[in-house]
Amino acid sequence: MTSTPEETFRRMTDLILAADMAAVAELFAPDGIAEFPFAAGSSPRRLRGREEVRAYLDHYPELMEMTEVAARTVRPTDDPDTVVVEWTATGRTVATTQPYRLDYIVVLTVRDGLITLFRDYWSPLSAASAAGNLGALISSLENGDA
Repeated sequence: MTSTPEETFRRMTDLILAADMAAVAELFAPDGIAEFPFAAGSSPRRLRGREEVRAYLDHYPELMEMTEVAARTVRPTDDPDTVVVEWTATGRTVATTQPYRLDYIVVLTVRDGLITLFRDYWSPLSAASAAGNLGALISSLENGDA
């Protein structure tokens, strides 16, 4: 199955909206990489391979319920396999039932219809606040766990 990076990204967000994390993981190449350059605290900065991505996503529906992609702008690059996506997700934090709105910038590379690189720039402070874990993140940063 060959698809463009934009089509793959849209499919990924549709699957997240459906809380089908196993299918999201299947969008990754077996050796695909997910990077989170701004990750802090106990959040991983890099996942290597589909199985690490699968394990990372496994509990996502227990933490966050994304209900809408409120904005999405796809910007092509000089490489037809790579796009930059600016997007906003809204939803509800499962633990607190509070609404959230998070902004992201993703650099996405897709080859043969599978994600080979997913570099996700997001705010760890905003994500921790949305998840109800801001205190734990701040504590981990104070302890030098960045």
